[in-house]
Amino acid sequence: MDKFKTVLNIANQHTNLGFGVVALLTAGGEQIFSSVVFGCPCSPELNFVYGMVFLLVPALALLLFGFMLSKKTWKLVTGLCRCKKRPCGWRRLFVEGHVLCQISSSALVAPCTWIAVALLNGNYFECAMTGNSTSSYYTQHLCTQTKAAEQCWKDLHKFPCGKGSEVPEADRGRVMLTLRAHSQILGWLLIAAIMLSNLLLTCLARCTSPISYLQLKFWRAYAREETSMMESHIPKHAKELAGRNLNSFFTNKPPEEVYTPSNEDWEKISSLYKFSSRKQYYSTLHRVVENHTETDVGMQRMTSVRSNDSTSICPAALGFVDDGNSAL
Repeated sequence: MDKFKTVLNIANQHTNLGFGVVALLTAGGEQIFSSVVFGCPCSPELNFVYGMVFLLVPALALLLFGFMLSKKTWKLVTGLCRCKKRPCGWRRLFVEGHVLCQISSSALVAPCTWIAVALLNGNYFECAMTGNSTSSYYTQHLCTQTKAAEQCWKDLHKFPCGKGSEVPEADRGRVMLTLRAHSQILGWLLIAAIMLSNLLLTCLARCTSPISYLQLKFWRAYAREETSMMESHIPKHAKELAGRNLNSFFTNKPPEEVYTPSNEDWEKISSLYKFSSRKQYYSTLHRVVENHTETDVGMQRMTSVRSNDSTSICPAALGFVDDGNSAL
């Protein structure tokens, strides 16, 4: 598990590298499933369901796993049902839908890779398309290539197993070759669509970027460093507070003063980031810190961060801020 986390941390430092690692891991998993786990039942009732389950259900699981791994998902849903302090109008729903689209763009990498690799492999498609649930027009088209079309239609579900059919082996091979060709064509079309859409979305995000290329690069570096230091500082502070409490309990002495942020402070830095062209803040934490002020009695908390309940949309080019890594 530690090695897996290390791979994810390295991948998160660069978007293209991260997507590449996820795609490679998914492709490797699909190959293992296809060669070790998958076995077409060669049944007229089960072929279609079995093939489609192996094609789509793992993709759905990977999609859900992608949502679970995103920090932005939990920032979005934590406290979402509490509408006492937050406006719950259409504008806020639109903003949250925009954030959900940003999360989905990253979460879709693994499932799309699974489906594309599975289609290029062809095993799942071949099994599914030889079941009785497929279109009769499509199966008739496949069997017109054989000399015994009627017998082919009856025994089509047995073709993936390569035996048990009275249709000549050459005809069976021709049908299976056609199925594999159709599967691979769909796979390459899906890959082309993914690459084209990714290019267009990236160009659109960069075109509408409110900041320059080098500042965007600096911003990414800052977001990564802040996230890394936050994840290392939280356990240290928790250990300090726990040690203070245990020492006070076992020695029966008053506890030493250890400052811990209030619920309001935690809520401020946990909110989704909002870009402001008037004030340059590199993260929500940066905004909260800048809104503190020095007084005679020390650092005091001022009014709530204005953007805490804001419904403004963060530019797509800055979608990496809440995750601490590049999103484009």
